Amino acid sequence: MNGALWVSKTGLSAQDTALRMVSNNLANVSTVGFKRDRGVFEDLLYQVNRQPGGLSTQASELPSGLQLGTGVRTAGSQKIFTQGTLQVTEQSLDLAINGRGFFQVLLADGSIGYTRNGQLHMNANGDMVTADGRLLEPAITIPENARTVTIGDDGTVSAMLASDTSPTVLGNIQLADFVNPGGLEAMGDNLFRETGASGPAQVGTPGLDGLGVVRQGALENSNVSVVEELVNMITTQRAYEMNSKVISTADEMLGYVNQTL
Repeated sequence: MNGALWVSKTGLSAQDTALRMVSNNLANVSTVGFKRDRGVFEDLLYQVNRQPGGLSTQASELPSGLQLGTGVRTAGSQKIFTQGTLQVTEQSLDLAINGRGFFQVLLADGSIGYTRNGQLHMNANGDMVTADGRLLEPAITIPENARTVTIGDDGTVSAMLASDTSPTVLGNIQLADFVNPGGLEAMGDNLFRETGASGPAQVGTPGLDGLGVVRQGALENSNVSVVEELVNMITTQRAYEMNSKVISTADEMLGYVNQTL
């Protein structure tokens, strides 16, 4: 009975973690470019009281043995990088990636961060920046006398200046991709950082070498499915209740033994 208490305790802890992931997904259902999390769980060590295949006599062996599990643990969390739906905003600095790839932004320590959030702005110098003021990499500066800004599917940024009759190319937006995007480190602020698990960034032109294309005037919505998360929440709640019931049952059994003996 004490063993049942400890096993159920690990179940409660695991379901609490699962519910936390569900709540984080639902909290970010309106976050541009957000990718949902999924919990990865695995069973704990087993107490092998009778080894499967062990000899019960000289002429026979155990078909299954006796193995008692000790519970569950959270092995990790996985980012699901499926494509979110594209929402048309008709804002010239709103960009969405249709396909694989990440925008590159310059972090405060000089390293590069990666994001799917293309909700860009312009600072006092005319530089294209994120909502937190981080520069897009490579840097692109829009002149003061630019009348319109056009960003092509291949990331080419051009502007029609007040004194010109033909557009002027200001630069090119490049995308980065990874062999294992799930290995990226989530930093918050819609940013990811390269790790050894993700592999090195592979930078290229949008639309080439498997990279997605850039869509101007659109944003990528979160890939969180509210219905799916609500179903996951109900499943997690029921699993939590069942583990709580095991604890109550084991407690009643211990109480019965304590009162009877």
